[in-house]
Amino acid sequence: MILPIVYYGHPALREKGAEIESITPEIEKLIQDMLDTMYDANGVGLAAQQVGRALQLTVIDVRGADRDSTMSIGGNPVDLEKHMPITLINPKLKPTGDWVTGPEGCLSFPEIYADITRTEAVEVECLDQHGNPFSFSCTGLLAKAVMHEVDHLNGILFIDRMDSHTKASLKPQIEAVRKLKT
Repeated sequence: MILPIVYYGHPALREKGAEIESITPEIEKLIQDMLDTMYDANGVGLAAQQVGRALQLTVIDVRGADRDSTMSIGGNPVDLEKHMPITLINPKLKPTGDWVTGPEGCLSFPEIYADITRTEAVEVECLDQHGNPFSFSCTGLLAKAVMHEVDHLNGILFIDRMDSHTKASLKPQIEAVRKLKT
Protein backbone atom coordinates (compact mmCIF):
# COMPACT_ATOMS: atom_id res chain seq x y z
CA MET A 1 0.00 0.00 0.00
CA ILE A 2 1.31 3.43 -0.91
CA LEU A 3 1.52 5.62 2.19
CA PRO A 4 1.38 9.43 2.17
CA ILE A 5 4.83 11.00 2.54
CA VAL A 6 4.88 13.83 5.05
CA TYR A 7 6.58 17.10 4.18
CA TYR A 8 8.75 19.54 6.07
CA GLY A 9 6.75 21.01 8.93
CA HIS A 10 5.10 17.72 9.92
CA PRO A 11 6.02 17.03 13.58
CA ALA A 12 6.99 13.38 12.94
CA LEU A 13 10.02 14.56 10.95
CA ARG A 14 11.56 16.03 14.10
CA GLU A 15 10.84 13.03 16.36
CA LYS A 16 13.51 10.57 17.40
CA GLY A 17 12.22 7.13 16.52
CA ALA A 18 11.43 4.53 19.15
CA GLU A 19 13.46 1.34 19.01
CA ILE A 20 11.68 -1.66 17.57
CA GLU A 21 11.60 -4.50 20.10
CA SER A 22 10.22 -7.27 17.88
CA ILE A 23 9.23 -7.88 14.28
CA THR A 24 5.46 -8.04 14.42
CA PRO A 25 3.08 -8.51 11.49
CA GLU A 26 2.41 -4.75 11.73
CA ILE A 27 6.14 -3.99 11.35
CA GLU A 28 6.40 -6.43 8.42
CA LYS A 29 3.48 -4.68 6.71
CA LEU A 30 4.98 -1.25 7.42
CA ILE A 31 8.28 -2.34 5.83
CA GLN A 32 6.50 -3.53 2.68
CA ASP A 33 4.33 -0.39 2.55
CA MET A 34 7.43 1.79 2.96
CA LEU A 35 9.17 -0.03 0.10
CA ASP A 36 6.08 0.39 -2.11
CA THR A 37 5.93 4.08 -1.18
CA MET A 38 9.66 4.65 -1.81
CA TYR A 39 9.48 2.99 -5.25
CA ASP A 40 6.29 4.89 -6.14
CA ALA A 41 8.07 8.18 -5.29
CA ASN A 42 11.24 7.18 -7.20
CA GLY A 43 13.32 7.49 -4.03
CA VAL A 44 16.39 5.57 -2.89
CA GLY A 45 15.51 5.69 0.80
CA LEU A 46 12.58 6.26 3.13
CA ALA A 47 12.50 6.56 6.92
CA ALA A 48 9.48 5.73 9.07
CA GLN A 49 9.27 9.39 10.12
CA GLN A 50 8.60 10.28 6.48
CA VAL A 51 5.36 8.32 6.62
CA GLY A 52 4.42 9.77 10.01
CA ARG A 53 5.75 6.95 12.23
CA ALA A 54 8.46 7.74 14.80
CA LEU A 55 10.32 4.41 14.71
CA GLN A 56 13.93 3.32 14.19
CA LEU A 57 13.15 1.88 10.74
CA THR A 58 14.30 2.78 7.26
CA VAL A 59 14.36 1.13 3.84
CA ILE A 60 16.93 1.77 1.10
CA ASP A 61 17.45 0.62 -2.48
CA VAL A 62 20.20 2.19 -4.60
CA ARG A 63 19.90 -0.21 -7.55
CA GLY A 64 19.69 1.63 -10.81
CA ALA A 65 20.97 4.90 -9.35
CA ASP A 66 23.39 6.91 -11.44
CA ARG A 67 25.98 7.06 -8.64
CA ASP A 68 28.29 4.26 -7.56
CA SER A 69 28.03 2.38 -4.28
CA THR A 70 29.97 -0.42 -2.62
CA MET A 71 28.98 -2.74 0.20
CA SER A 72 31.10 -5.08 2.31
CA ILE A 73 30.04 -7.67 4.87
CA GLY A 74 32.69 -8.99 7.24
CA GLY A 75 35.29 -7.01 5.32
CA ASN A 76 34.45 -8.77 2.05
CA PRO A 77 32.92 -6.93 -0.92
CA VAL A 78 29.47 -8.22 -1.86
CA ASP A 79 27.25 -7.86 -4.91
CA LEU A 80 25.05 -4.88 -4.09
CA GLU A 81 22.26 -6.19 -6.35
CA LYS A 82 21.84 -9.25 -4.10
CA HIS A 83 21.38 -7.14 -0.96
CA MET A 84 18.87 -4.56 -2.17
CA PRO A 85 16.43 -3.49 -1.00
CA ILE A 86 17.83 -3.24 2.50
CA THR A 87 15.92 -2.67 5.74
CA LEU A 88 17.68 -1.09 8.71
CA ILE A 89 16.06 -1.49 12.13
CA ASN A 90 17.56 0.24 15.19
CA PRO A 91 20.71 1.19 13.23
CA LYS A 92 23.94 2.40 14.81
CA LEU A 93 26.47 4.13 12.55
CA LYS A 94 30.19 4.75 12.58
CA PRO A 95 31.09 7.24 9.84
CA THR A 96 34.55 6.60 8.37
CA GLY A 97 36.80 7.98 5.65
CA ASP A 98 37.29 11.46 4.33
CA TRP A 99 34.63 14.13 4.19
CA VAL A 100 33.04 14.57 0.78
CA THR A 101 30.44 17.00 -0.50
CA GLY A 102 27.79 15.96 -2.97
CA PRO A 103 24.18 16.46 -4.05
CA GLU A 104 21.30 15.30 -1.89
CA GLY A 105 17.56 15.50 -2.06
CA CYS A 106 14.74 14.31 0.19
CA LEU A 107 11.24 13.01 -0.49
CA SER A 108 9.97 15.24 2.35
CA PHE A 109 11.41 18.29 0.49
CA PRO A 110 10.21 17.75 -3.09
CA GLU A 111 12.33 19.34 -5.80
CA ILE A 112 14.90 20.73 -3.34
CA TYR A 113 18.50 19.63 -3.78
CA ALA A 114 21.72 20.82 -2.17
CA ASP A 115 25.31 19.79 -1.68
CA ILE A 116 25.71 18.14 1.73
CA THR A 117 29.00 17.14 3.37
CA ARG A 118 29.19 13.66 4.88
CA THR A 119 31.88 11.02 5.28
CA GLU A 120 32.59 8.90 2.22
CA ALA A 121 31.96 5.63 4.07
CA VAL A 122 29.98 4.29 7.02
CA GLU A 123 29.91 1.14 9.12
CA VAL A 124 26.42 -0.02 10.10
CA GLU A 125 25.10 -2.30 12.84
CA CYS A 126 21.37 -2.96 12.81
CA LEU A 127 18.68 -5.57 12.66
CA ASP A 128 17.42 -6.74 9.26
CA GLN A 129 13.77 -7.11 8.24
CA HIS A 130 13.60 -10.44 10.09
CA GLY A 131 15.04 -9.05 13.34
CA ASN A 132 18.47 -10.66 12.82
CA PRO A 133 21.65 -8.73 13.66
CA PHE A 134 23.26 -7.40 10.49
CA SER A 135 26.51 -5.45 10.03
CA PHE A 136 28.03 -4.01 6.87
CA SER A 137 30.12 -1.14 5.59
CA CYS A 138 29.41 0.91 2.51
CA THR A 139 30.59 3.80 0.37
CA GLY A 140 29.19 6.07 -2.31
CA LEU A 141 25.49 6.70 -2.71
CA LEU A 142 24.60 3.86 -0.35
CA ALA A 143 26.67 5.45 2.43
CA LYS A 144 25.06 8.83 1.77
CA ALA A 145 21.58 7.29 1.76
CA VAL A 146 22.24 5.38 4.99
CA MET A 147 23.47 8.51 6.78
CA HIS A 148 20.59 10.61 5.39
CA GLU A 149 17.93 8.09 6.44
CA VAL A 150 19.44 7.46 9.88
CA ASP A 151 19.46 11.23 10.41
CA HIS A 152 15.67 11.08 9.83
CA LEU A 153 15.39 8.39 12.52
CA ASN A 154 16.93 10.89 14.94
CA GLY A 155 14.82 13.89 13.90
CA ILE A 156 17.61 15.47 11.84
CA LEU A 157 16.77 16.80 8.38
CA PHE A 158 19.11 17.42 5.47
CA ILE A 159 18.47 21.15 5.75
CA ASP A 160 20.16 20.90 9.17
CA ARG A 161 23.32 19.74 7.33
CA MET A 162 23.30 22.58 4.78
CA ASP A 163 25.79 25.40 5.10
CA SER A 164 24.18 28.71 6.06
CA HIS A 165 24.58 30.26 2.59
CA THR A 166 22.86 27.32 0.86
CA LYS A 167 20.05 27.21 3.40
CA ALA A 168 19.48 30.96 3.07
CA SER A 169 19.39 30.72 -0.74
CA LEU A 170 16.79 27.92 -0.54
CA LYS A 171 14.65 29.56 2.15
CA PRO A 172 11.74 30.47 -0.19
CA GLN A 173 11.53 26.90 -1.54
CA ILE A 174 11.84 25.40 1.96
CA GLU A 175 9.04 27.63 3.27
CA ALA A 176 6.87 26.68 0.28
CA VAL A 177 7.30 22.99 1.16
CA ARG A 178 6.23 23.72 4.74
CA LYS A 179 2.88 24.93 3.34
CA LEU A 180 2.23 21.76 1.31
CA LYS A 181 -0.46 19.37 2.45
CA THR A 182 0.77 15.94 3.50
